[in-house]
Amino acid sequence: MAKSVYDFTVKDIDGKDISLSDYRNKFMLIVNVASKCGFTPQYEGLESLYQELKDQLVVLGFPCNQFGAQEPGNSEEIKNFCSLTYNVTFPMFQKVDVNGAHAAPLYQFLKAERPGLLGSEAIKWNFTKFLVNKNGEVIKRYAPTDKPESIKSDLSKLL
Repeated sequence: MAKSVYDFTVKDIDGKDISLSDYRNKFMLIVNVASKCGFTPQYEGLESLYQELKDQLVVLGFPCNQFGAQEPGNSEEIKNFCSLTYNVTFPMFQKVDVNGAHAAPLYQFLKAERPGLLGSEAIKWNFTKFLVNKNGEVIKRYAPTDKPESIKSDLSKLL
């Protein structure tokens, strides 16, 4: 049974195994992302947050096609979109399911650690964000409507 996010290995957008323990001693903001979502412009705020705080914070993007089929592309298309449209430089990973029988183990853990409203573990939409502290503990869950800029105030209290 996983005790922290450091216990997980995930595949980056190029298919390479990445241990989340590689990000030890940094805060992590783990986000399920999509290219064709109303919240897609948040890529800009996420990248800005990453650029400003990258010595202390890493943003991890996990594409997901479970909400309105808003991430239909393959890894190469997603990578190109993120790079060309929003100049994303934070780490991106392979497309995952965040809900249901095939939910990625990392997302099963995140949802169990920080349920949403009324105790629901289900992720409601793209751009749900999980803040993980430097010990690998999930400390806060943010709704898709929470802009990256608003997360910065929480981070400033923790850094």
